[in-house]
Amino acid sequence: MEDVAALAGVSRATVSRVVNDSPRVSPEAKESVYSAIRELGYVPNRAARTLVTRRTGAVAVVISEPESKIFDDPRFATVVRAAAGRLGELDAAMVLMLVHSPEDEARTERFLLGGHVDGALLFTPHRGDPLPSAMATLPIPAVFGGRPWAADHRLHLVDTDNREGGRIGSRHLMDLGRRRIVSVTGPLDEHAAIDRLDGWRLATGANEAETALLTESGHFARQGGERAMRALLDRVPDLDGVFAASDLMAAGAIDALRMAGRRVPEDVAVVGFDDQPAVAPHTSPPLTTIAQDASEQVRRMVHRLTRLIAGEDVPPGREVLPVHLVRRGSA
Repeated sequence: MEDVAALAGVSRATVSRVVNDSPRVSPEAKESVYSAIRELGYVPNRAARTLVTRRTGAVAVVISEPESKIFDDPRFATVVRAAAGRLGELDAAMVLMLVHSPEDEARTERFLLGGHVDGALLFTPHRGDPLPSAMATLPIPAVFGGRPWAADHRLHLVDTDNREGGRIGSRHLMDLGRRRIVSVTGPLDEHAAIDRLDGWRLATGANEAETALLTESGHFARQGGERAMRALLDRVPDLDGVFAASDLMAAGAIDALRMAGRRVPEDVAVVGFDDQPAVAPHTSPPLTTIAQDASEQVRRMVHRLTRLIAGEDVPPGREVLPVHLVRRGSA
């Protein structure tokens, strides 16, 4: 920094203000400093800056899922891409952490406690995951995507209206005149899957016995959706509508229906959930689905997190984003 100041003909303090984007620098001084930086190849030392500011300039994105699911499900690609893009706009580095074992959980806690990042965005949906409870006590700002199982009023959450989405999708099938409507659910150790199933029950009025008969888990996977659909066809051969709790499962269900000789939508109408650009428009026929905006969810999470990192008084709680129906050929 002394070398840059000498070459630019300004004080060291001016170089510091330019590097830290202070508005209290004239355009001429900025240009002189940037010219000297280019000529000398100067790069600010992040470790030294951290000692002064107590900030690392990095944010952890923690996803509690197996690697196979993260790289097979386009929703996670959307989440990671949105987080990287938004954090990049804020000049923050993203540290991606995949957690799928007790060893991973312990390692993640140690990393977050070690002062390596300024905050964390967490996607930890499964029952029994210890990270949500741990984050409530760790001295690091954190925001959760979706609703974790830890019922702690100190947590910050940005969620999707999954129950309303399940209700809208199932109601749409009923409005089309479908009366034997089954549901391919996600894993019922996740609130999102439970809420979408509750929405289906609200719309159809299914009781406990009917729910057991008319639902099958596809575990948010395409192959799982296909297997679940085959099981439902065996149990409920007169089914005429399917609400699948994800687009991937809906695509698998359409595959199974085609193999069983059922036409979509003539014999069986199908509604999915997510409106994934890589899936919903490309099924045959294109998929009617419930749209949720994963990019907007991440944007809201990052906004909340940056305010927490800056020391603002942000009340904890759950922010819920709306959903809507997108009509295509499958229903």
